[in-house]
Amino acid sequence: MDNELRKQIGERLKESRKAAGYTQAGIAEIMNMTQQQYSRFENGLFELNYEQIIKLCKLYDISADYLFGLKAF
Repeated sequence: MDNELRKQIGERLKESRKAAGYTQAGIAEIMNMTQQQYSRFENGLFELNYEQIIKLCKLYDISADYLFGLKAF
């Protein structure tokens, strides 16, 4: 995955997290990781695995298509 796509996904994660009323620390706890690790996803520094994508889409009530920029929310 290229850097630009990771950044776009990170922005959608951040927007979705805020819209759902969560903090990075709260999501990190749910995802069983540190806040710093989760922050790296939102900043486009690391890629999510399939399980993480599914969990976050369910948590934020968004589609994977939206997360990957394939269709609007």
